Amino acid sequence: MTGSIDEVGATGVTPTIRRAAVLGSPIAHSLSPVLHRAAYARLGLTGWTYGRHEVDEAALPGFLDGLDRDGSWAGLSLTMPLKRAVIPLLDETDPTAQAVNAVNTLIFRPDGSRYGANTDVTGLTAALHERGVTASSGAAILGAGATAGSALAALSDLVKSPITIYLRNPAKLAEFDTLVSYFGLELDPRPWSEAAEAADFELVINTTPAGAADALAEHLPAQVGTLFDVLYHPWPTPLAAAWSQHGGAVLGGQDLLVHQAVRQVELMTGIEGRAPEILSAMREGLEKN
Repeated sequence: MTGSIDEVGATGVTPTIRRAAVLGSPIAHSLSPVLHRAAYARLGLTGWTYGRHEVDEAALPGFLDGLDRDGSWAGLSLTMPLKRAVIPLLDETDPTAQAVNAVNTLIFRPDGSRYGANTDVTGLTAALHERGVTASSGAAILGAGATAGSALAALSDLVKSPITIYLRNPAKLAEFDTLVSYFGLELDPRPWSEAAEAADFELVINTTPAGAADALAEHLPAQVGTLFDVLYHPWPTPLAAAWSQHGGAVLGGQDLLVHQAVRQVELMTGIEGRAPEILSAMREGLEKN
C-alpha cells in the first residue's frame, strides 16, 4: 500500500492530520462524508478527516484561498454548482475533465498547486457495468448540465449510434462542442417538450435537478429499458418509482455516488488496488447511516 500523494506538505513536515471535504450548495444532504470516512476506516487512515462545507460559486475563490497551507489538505469533492466554477481556479486539469468541462475532484499537490479531475465519468461507467450494461443499441440523456457532460463521455464507449439529448435550454448544447469532438460523438438534440419519448430508448440517463423530470413518470410506455437517475435525495424520484413499476431496471444517484467516490479516495490518498474493499466499506457505511 502506498501512502498519500501529498505526504509531505508545504512545510516539509508530514502532517499528523490529513483533511478533505465536500463543497457545494445546498450541501446538508450530501452523503460524501459517510462514504469517505468509511473508506478511511477500512484503509486504516486514522489521521484523516472529511468535512462538509456550504459553498456557492461566489464564495468558492475565497474558500480555496483561505484553506490552511500547512500541507494538511489532500483534496476536495465538488458538487453543484461548483463543477464548472472551479475550473478557472485550477493550475491543471486532466484531459477528460477538460473535455467534459466539469471537475468534481480537486487534488492539492505537494507543491501547493491545484489539480482537477472528473470521477463522475468513471463512476457512471462502473455503475452501469456493475448492472451488466456494457453496450446499448440506443441511449437518451435528460438535461444539459455538468453531469450530462459526464454521462455523454461515459456513453462514448457504450453506444455507437447518435446519442439523443433532451434540452430544457437549447443554448446549452454549444457547451458540449469540445466534448463531442474529443470523444468523437454524434448528438441528436431534441426539445424538452419531446422528453417523454426518451423512455423508448434502451438506456436513459436523467441528469436534471430534482422535480424537473417528475412529469415524465405519467407518460411511460408499457415496456421500458434501463433508467439511470443520478439523483439520490429524495429517493426514489417519481420517475424512478414509475420506471420500476413498469418493470424496468433502475440505477440511482447512490450508484453513481459510491463508484465516483471510490476513485476520489484513490486520487486523494494515492492508495491504488483496493477499490473492491473501498466500495464494500462505503456501501456498509450507507447501510449504517
